[in-house]
Amino acid sequence: MRRTPFGALALCVVLAASTAEAQTLKIAYVNSQEILANAPGAKEAQAQFDKEMQNYNAQAQQIRSELAQEQQDLQAQSLTLSKEAKANREQALQAKTQQAQQRMNQLNQQAQQRQRELQQPVMDKINAVIDSIRTEGHYTYILDAATGSVLSADPSLDLTQEVIRRLKAQAAADTTKASAAKKKGGGGGER
Repeated sequence: MRRTPFGALALCVVLAASTAEAQTLKIAYVNSQEILANAPGAKEAQAQFDKEMQNYNAQAQQIRSELAQEQQDLQAQSLTLSKEAKANREQALQAKTQQAQQRMNQLNQQAQQRQRELQQPVMDKINAVIDSIRTEGHYTYILDAATGSVLSADPSLDLTQEVIRRLKAQAAADTTKASAAKKKGGGGGER
């Protein structure tokens, strides 16, 4: 009989501790897609990537055109070729197709790598601002609604606009500093 009240008391202490711990748990969320779309430097990075993609696309189009031309040539000449010559040409075309696919995969990987390289400085700034907000606000977690990890939430917990505001303020401050440094450096050279 004495174990039951003691067990109940222990359970109450554990539940009270869990409740107190749960009250200190502070969670918010952001929409990373919206942040990335509005982050200073993101559009410039995307424009640079799009410009560089023109070269990748031109190479890919050239590879596709060459393969299509060889396929057409083979079809046009297939009636005049011996079975052995036709088989050799088909085998050579198949090997070229495999090489072309490997090259396309390589171009795709290079493009993805370049996109990561261009976006990384922007992402570093975004992550620094989010981490700063997490620290200042004593948040335990900041989730990303864009990944689908937040199914429903109080809109007052959405920090997206605060992140965007801070990123823009930081970019404006960086521009002001760069302009001041340029004026200071330019003024010193005129003397």
